Amino acid sequence: MASTSVSRIIPAAPAGVWDTIGGFGSLPDWLPFIPESTLLEGGRVRQLKDPEGSVIVERLVDFNEAERHYSYTILQAPFPVVGYVSTLRVHSVIGDDGSCEVQWSGRFTPEGATENEVVDLFAGIYRDGLDALYQAFG
Repeated sequence: MASTSVSRIIPAAPAGVWDTIGGFGSLPDWLPFIPESTLLEGGRVRQLKDPEGSVIVERLVDFNEAERHYSYTILQAPFPVVGYVSTLRVHSVIGDDGSCEVQWSGRFTPEGATENEVVDLFAGIYRDGLDALYQAFG
């Protein structure tokens, strides 16, 4: 099993950032490469579309409002992995109420690609996503 994690300091209070990213269907609000998200099964499944029309289906497996994090698995996607689990988390920055750290991490088993290729793929997705979030608040 492989894993990767990317974090970024965001110049905004943790509660405000969580309000933006904490909804399972909120990716289009801050992630430019996911313009469409449809919630299914009472909000436990999201169907995403990228700008090229590719479909990604993910299931929420853990959600904690008080600790500001959620985890999800991929049910369907054009990615060369199986057993994918990812977590999006907002951390407070001690001594700085006006900033927070957002961490996006995942673990997965490569299938049809090398471990380095898949780690680079998801590290790039997470980094680009957190850069877009930074721009939204910067």
